[in-house]
Amino acid sequence: MPPKKFRLGVLVSGRGTNLQSILDAIGKGEVPAEVGVIISNKETAPALERGRQHGVESIFLNPKDFASREAYDRELVTLLNARDIDLVCLAGYMKILTAGFIRAFAGKIINIHPSLLPAFPGLDVQQKALDHGVKFAGCTVHFVEEEVDTGPIVLQAVVPVQDGDTTETLSARILEQEHQIYPRAIQLIAENRLRIQGRRVLIQEPE
Repeated sequence: MPPKKFRLGVLVSGRGTNLQSILDAIGKGEVPAEVGVIISNKETAPALERGRQHGVESIFLNPKDFASREAYDRELVTLLNARDIDLVCLAGYMKILTAGFIRAFAGKIINIHPSLLPAFPGLDVQQKALDHGVKFAGCTVHFVEEEVDTGPIVLQAVVPVQDGDTTETLSARILEQEHQIYPRAIQLIAENRLRIQGRRVLIQEPE
């Protein structure tokens, strides 16, 4: 019997460009993993169609069918566990996860955020960066903890801020870097090359 592949569950809400970067990297053999399921809280999310085009099970889970966020997330946990998911990847997922979900997958959830954390957590981060007058922006892949955008940092990419930047132009250049570092972070996790010491994530050389 061949060894079990490292399986990803991807949670999405929108276009799915980071999902696409993950699927493309897997297709090129750069990431030793497979996407086991894609789940969205938005029925019309283009990310679901991207998944279906790649033959990946893609599920719309309607929040209106559940009495609470906790009940919704319990069903998410059930769906992911039934598909033997090793790592949960948030790719533009616009719902804050409950503590119960995070505890169910403790140390096995990552997110991509369009700023150099800990600067500018939350929403509207490119506008915050421009308003603050920073010279460099960027993106961060981090492990997810119960507080929003606070978990240990896996990888970051730096994007210089140009004098004429708008939120749209800066966002577009940051997104290009997201597409590079998110698959790379998944690769490192799938290859078991990360070690967490306190808040630091250390990358080990391949064996």
